Amino acid sequence: METIRSTFAPGEVIFREGDPPTTAFLIESGVVEITADQGGRPVVLSRLGPGDLLGEMAVIDDSPRTATAMAVEACVALMIDRTQINERLTQTDPIVRALLEGQLKRYRGALAAMQGKVSTQPAAAPAASEIAGIGKIRLESQLREALASRALDLRLQPILSVADSQIAGYEALIRWTHPERGAVSPAEFIALAEETSLIVPVGEYVLDVACAAITALRERGVGLNPFVAINVSARQLAEEGLIDRIVDRAVAADFSPGQIKVEITESQALNYPQVALVIERCHQAGIRVALDDFGTGYSSLAHLHELPFDTVKVDQAFVRQMMTQPRAMAIVRAIVSMVHGLGADVVVEGIEEQAELDVLAELNCRYAQGYFVGKPQTLDEILSRLP
Repeated sequence: METIRSTFAPGEVIFREGDPPTTAFLIESGVVEITADQGGRPVVLSRLGPGDLLGEMAVIDDSPRTATAMAVEACVALMIDRTQINERLTQTDPIVRALLEGQLKRYRGALAAMQGKVSTQPAAAPAASEIAGIGKIRLESQLREALASRALDLRLQPILSVADSQIAGYEALIRWTHPERGAVSPAEFIALAEETSLIVPVGEYVLDVACAAITALRERGVGLNPFVAINVSARQLAEEGLIDRIVDRAVAADFSPGQIKVEITESQALNYPQVALVIERCHQAGIRVALDDFGTGYSSLAHLHELPFDTVKVDQAFVRQMMTQPRAMAIVRAIVSMVHGLGADVVVEGIEEQAELDVLAELNCRYAQGYFVGKPQTLDEILSRLP
């Protein structure tokens, strides 16, 4: 079996400056002195002890050792091979990798300057991971700027009441037209926002615009009480006072809080006690709660068993195939029947033709959504088409 623990005697060199980066070490016991050559004499850079990593930077950027490591006293160290380190780096957020690679460049530059070494070679091209990480940092900064200047757009996609063929409400969908890239996929920038605290102000922005849309639609006499559904992420659910803020905005705009519908996307990490409290608070305020995208991703019947959702949205992946594949049709029928059995409404997404809508009517689905019902539109576009 390959040795993963090495013992070094006092004065023994672990690796020398210029050696290839074959492995890193985790010191278990003893002390290691790190030195570098400066004008022909060794200069002590640091002393490392138990729990410290040794030699990992050369392994990370696959460059020759920039210093010499020697055991000052009897030392035991675990060997950490390149595969272990690369696996961890591959799984790391690209922004973290970019920050690490930038730090390594500065460290090596400073060390070379200390040693009086001036490179005449052109700077190496940035690694793909560094480019990706820097691009992600730039996009995050630009998203912050777009949010601050209210340059994000909101689209409203109509939701049809199947029984009476009337528009019952709308789903609020955030869009971003980047000044250089053009339209940025919501899957990209919403995921980026969810990785940071940005998702909270993005959610607040969506709520503000959704409330304004309800007010504008009401003033035009559209329906009795058109609702607007807003998507809420797990990070937003963890924020204190989310439902209170929804209620406060509704009261300030003089409409019922029930005209805002909260949609929670399925997640592997759905926190049942937390979501249950949010649903309870919503119900107390007259707000209905939907489970979004049921049937894909991290689908779990436990979501329906543990949490009293008012509405379940069936993902469009099944609808696309239900007219041609009996198995897909059987799944849609089973989901609809199950949700009805739980006393909840069903919204089926991705409706693109009359035949699909006819199936929903046959299954007594309450709502339908998709391009056949209507594409996402700005509020001004919706208002311009009203009588």
